[in-house]
Amino acid sequence: MEKFINLGLSDKSIQSLDRKGFEEPTEIQALTIPLLLENNIDIIAQAQTGTGKTAAFGLPLIEKLDPGCKDVQAIILAPTRELVIQVCEEIHSLKGDNKLSIAPIYGGQSIDMQLRKLKRGLSIVVGTPGRILDHIRRRTLKLHNIKYFILDEADEMLNMGFIEDIETILEETPKEKRVLLFSATMPERIKKLAEKYMGKYKHLKTKTELTTNLTDQIYFEVAHKDKFEALCRIIDIEEVFYGLIFCRTKNDVDDLINRLLDRGYSADYIHGDISQAQREKTLGKFKKQQISILAATDVAARGIDVSNLSHVINYSIPQDPESYIHRIGRTGRAGNEGTAITFITPSEFRKLGFIKKATNANIRKETIPEVSDIISVKKKKISDDLENIISKGDMEGYKTWAKNLIGENDPENVLASILKYSYGKTLNESNYKKITSLDSDRGGRDRGGRDRGGKERGGRKTLDIDSQTRLFIAIGKKDNITKNKLVDFIVDKAGISQKFINNIEIYDRYSFINVPFNEAEIILKKFKRLKNGRKSLIEKAK
Repeated sequence: MEKFINLGLSDKSIQSLDRKGFEEPTEIQALTIPLLLENNIDIIAQAQTGTGKTAAFGLPLIEKLDPGCKDVQAIILAPTRELVIQVCEEIHSLKGDNKLSIAPIYGGQSIDMQLRKLKRGLSIVVGTPGRILDHIRRRTLKLHNIKYFILDEADEMLNMGFIEDIETILEETPKEKRVLLFSATMPERIKKLAEKYMGKYKHLKTKTELTTNLTDQIYFEVAHKDKFEALCRIIDIEEVFYGLIFCRTKNDVDDLINRLLDRGYSADYIHGDISQAQREKTLGKFKKQQISILAATDVAARGIDVSNLSHVINYSIPQDPESYIHRIGRTGRAGNEGTAITFITPSEFRKLGFIKKATNANIRKETIPEVSDIISVKKKKISDDLENIISKGDMEGYKTWAKNLIGENDPENVLASILKYSYGKTLNESNYKKITSLDSDRGGRDRGGRDRGGKERGGRKTLDIDSQTRLFIAIGKKDNITKNKLVDFIVDKAGISQKFINNIEIYDRYSFINVPFNEAEIILKKFKRLKNGRKSLIEKAK
């Protein structure tokens, strides 16, 4: 614990860390804790998910705040309910017998319970921007005496469209306070937020690469129709598979999970259409490894914290480098090795190249496992299991049965029959479908006759289904917008066909759509002309 002691932490904090099994600080903890304990400077701390950021700000808060004060002294904003709960639980586990009070404040939780906690007085409030704003407007949460304003996962806040809410909350806080901003990446919009609301600040950045060395990064190039077959082969060849699979849309998640369940895999899913109770139940099963596969969209997966994943699979290629970093940062944590796999179609090769360049990641190409190799791995696993049973020797109830089976039969034939009866279906090569072999030439076609840049239909080249642009629209449910109204609005203003608009997601204050590249450019240009000096209503999603 000497390295923790050298950071300036109190004996009580050291005891709490020792009880939790901490041995030495992570890089971001070593950089952040001394500054928070000794100086009054604001901080931007840049480190990827899973590097101990909560303890980095939680421990100094425990030491610096006054347990006897009834006013809220620190507010911590996080993008999701899960992360809010996680931050609360972590700080609770670190504070020991300190009398500081802390509570999570998020949507979906009983507001009456939150009101009672706020009325009694809280030292630290951890919440999502929407519910925090709700309490501010109700005047049930007052931030006039806070000493610390902490923004966790700032880049995720940006991606989810919360920046305006955060600015509104900041306006309710006193000028004299410390602002701490934690983020895995540092988009330009986050830098502007810092310049506007932070005083003199220190930018801390871990030297560790954004893509951890403990994560083996691989990509497979497959035809779109072969993705599921390729996924099954990846899962089946691994001795242990405990993984998170990312899909682009809710429909993709639904389709994937149904096919996985049909194949007999232990799998479940989360996305925006399931209730909070169901989400928490599913996450609970996944964390206890009662299921080994969890399929999710990017938004639904935010806030999930599982430290021992063996795999993260990008079933759909991430929209941008930041999403790639956040996805694969969920494996290779806490000293454990992990594997990040990305499936790309031929038309997505350039997008992968951009991600590799932007993240400085070594993502190597591999070939999909052959069926014969998978069967060999399964046989080896069965043989090892049988050897283990033999070594334990607990077979008394089966020996008489075995002697009767052998009788006058050849023992080898008897054993072969038992293996066939027990594992015939599992070891049947017909369980696996043929995967199309793709030419190595970037400009050529695969054996199915598909052009690498798209599909040929009647001599006219159409855009591949994966070549889509995600657009952010700054109106949502609170503007009385529905999916049909949004489509009609865009068709009316931009003059494009409604058939090009898909994957529509409507939230309270904003919405998202997918459209082909060409139509996206038309929409963006049209709405840029309509903005009349204000911010355009429609932009490319960040």
